[in-house]
Amino acid sequence: MHVFPPVRHARPATLAALVLAGALAACGPAQIPAGINDPHEAQNRATHDANRELDRVLLRPASRGYGSILPEPVRKGIGNFAANLDTPGDVLNNLLQLRLDDAAENTLRFVLNTTVGIGGLFDPATAIGIYGESTDFGETLHVWGAPEGAYVELPIAGPSTERDALGGVVDILLNPVRLAVPTPESHVATAADIASAFGTRYEYSDMIDSVLYESADSYAQARLFYLQNRRFELGGGVGDNYVDPYEDVESAYGDPITDPYFDPYAE
Repeated sequence: MHVFPPVRHARPATLAALVLAGALAACGPAQIPAGINDPHEAQNRATHDANRELDRVLLRPASRGYGSILPEPVRKGIGNFAANLDTPGDVLNNLLQLRLDDAAENTLRFVLNTTVGIGGLFDPATAIGIYGESTDFGETLHVWGAPEGAYVELPIAGPSTERDALGGVVDILLNPVRLAVPTPESHVATAADIASAFGTRYEYSDMIDSVLYESADSYAQARLFYLQNRRFELGGGVGDNYVDPYEDVESAYGDPITDPYFDPYAE
């Protein structure tokens, strides 16, 4: 099987993207917004309800079966394999962000896990302290100065923003592994991603179930979790424009809010 044949036609496009990234990076990263921009809430809630029903009838029971049948080491190996196949995409985005140290670390991580780790089934890179830096084209757009945009909930994919939704499409289309590996071998990456998603749903089932089925407003709670986590990933936790909605929040009686499902942005 030809795992990584040369893709000569992609090189000019990559160089052009690097030049564009350098020009746009001078503008600086986009500001991390405060609050929630959700002008499509009615449509988003309808999509959320459909996603939750899909999870109830298919994803949750399938993930339970997946977790029950496959032992933890096998699930971990599949997750490692899927993550390793995504690493070249991380390297590409590192380069577009002009984060050359991260690109070098992710490249070394990919080489070690692909060779010593038997195609990525094992993770020797982490064992020796090479953790890598996961990223995506949504973060690249952020670095270039593109604003977050409105919050959206995507069918099946779930919570996102306009910027991250666009970034996700670009990540799929420009994934170096999928561009380099011929069909039908490239379908292995898709199958690994799906299996890894079932493993993640199983591993975090308690937390996901608490948000989707136990919170008073699962849409508002999922929206809050996504935006808080995503903004923190993009560096919002240390920015001046970042507002933690749980900080110094008090009830009408002056007591701190202790409800874990409280959403200060919910209307």
